[in-house]
Amino acid sequence: MANPLLNDESFKKASSAGWAAPEPSTQAGRPAQGYTSIDSVIEGQRVDDGPISTWHRQVMTVSGTATATGVLFILLLAAATVGWMSTDTSTGQFPPLALVGVVVGLGCVFGLMFKPMLARFLAPVYALAEGFFVGVISKAYNDYQHGIVVQAAGATVATFLVMLVLYRTKIIKVTDRFRRIVIGATLGVMLLYMVSFVIRLVAGSSSVGFLNSPSAFGILFSVFVCGLAAMNLALDFDFIERGSKAGMPKGMEWYAAFGLLVTIVWLYLEILRLLSKLNRR
Repeated sequence: MANPLLNDESFKKASSAGWAAPEPSTQAGRPAQGYTSIDSVIEGQRVDDGPISTWHRQVMTVSGTATATGVLFILLLAAATVGWMSTDTSTGQFPPLALVGVVVGLGCVFGLMFKPMLARFLAPVYALAEGFFVGVISKAYNDYQHGIVVQAAGATVATFLVMLVLYRTKIIKVTDRFRRIVIGATLGVMLLYMVSFVIRLVAGSSSVGFLNSPSAFGILFSVFVCGLAAMNLALDFDFIERGSKAGMPKGMEWYAAFGLLVTIVWLYLEILRLLSKLNRR
């Protein structure tokens, strides 16, 4: 999930030597490139009279992040196509690689929580692994409810565009309080999913039925989670904007793109689940 990953702690980690950025040279005893200190990079503050050309490093940009996101999406879609074509629901069995994709995807998420400097390498791995899983799941849903994948994909794109417009027009403002609420609720939902997964392993798949139930409560829960995933997009946009303004290292583009991809995949799967519930009523 994107936003527990894309937080202020990530700014601090990105400013460390782990990003392989050269140490700033100094002139007359002060940091180069117009920054007063590494802390001012995190806060997005710069002085006006520093020589920009003396730090010799590339920095994060919005366009660079968009390019990295595009690359990851191409990889994800390619892997999803393979997963789709590898799935035959008539046999009642799914490709074993789907489970491997989930495990590898989770491994990349946890790995980048502690080593964000590896995003350039682990983010493509995540896109391929998670893409295969998404393709398998999508094929299963589509065979059961024909056309649902197109609806879910369209709703995901529409939600992304709406949230981008709301963020750019400042209708949604990402404040510290907003971040705390969204991240707290996101972590709560993830904890619920993990607990329910363990319960279902022990007590059976019907023990936590509301997650997939077409009941009113089940649908309301899915609507809430879809809305929460959409709010996470606002946090992703804010992180990318703040990172580019603060002049974070170039490698941060891949980390931000990874976080955005995680959020969009989560949003798509939740919309898929919601539409499935609505179609079964």
